[in-house]
Amino acid sequence: PRYGAYYRSHGVSSAELASASWFKSSASSYNGNCVEVSRLLDGRVAVRDTKDRAAGPALIFTRPEWDAFLAGAKGGEFDSA
Repeated sequence: PRYGAYYRSHGVSSAELASASWFKSSASSYNGNCVEVSRLLDGRVAVRDTKDRAAGPALIFTRPEWDAFLAGAKGGEFDSA
């Protein structure tokens, strides 16, 4: 797979991602500009682009990294000025 080295470096297999349960926010629109999230068995979080489910990469985050991202998003850290 194209992303095999990245997944291996994060301790995740392509098979694990293929069998993961993915979900997206109920607030997502239906225009395809969404991301999906999956909680992996070891507590890490995977994120992928809804438009490219089959061939696109998934980014892998540790639980503390994901929690820091969510806190920043909730706190407005990523809002444009």
